[in-house]
Amino acid sequence: MKVVVQRVKEASVTVGNEITGVIENGLLLLVGIHADDANDQLSWMCDKILKLRIFEDDEGKMNRSVSDVGGGILVVSQFTLYGDARKGTRPSFIAAARPEKAEPMYEQMIEYFKSNSNLEIQGGKFGAMMDVHLINDGPVTLILEK
Repeated sequence: MKVVVQRVKEASVTVGNEITGVIENGLLLLVGIHADDANDQLSWMCDKILKLRIFEDDEGKMNRSVSDVGGGILVVSQFTLYGDARKGTRPSFIAAARPEKAEPMYEQMIEYFKSNSNLEIQGGKFGAMMDVHLINDGPVTLILEK
């Protein structure tokens, strides 16, 4: 599993003309599910994200988590994180999980956050063409992989 974590002042996802998710201060997560991923990667990743101290404390140090600041989390599926462009000019997506595996894991991730936090949890629409709008905060961007 690979997740691009972006600290944002605000973020939203639109499918067609419908906004499917919107948050203010919090984290935008671009989530790639690997073909070999299992539930242990999912729970590890979700716990890591909830505890990741990338928000500033009163002294300006990154010492607070999204849970500490009461931020939101916007989860967007992103199979292209497993695009391999080492050969040729067209990426291969063989390493990405097939939709029948990736979609339930994506939905599980959203449910995990809802069940294990009191935060505003929003999502995109799996497999859809989405417009993602965000205002980076910092910018702070991390890539987590398990």
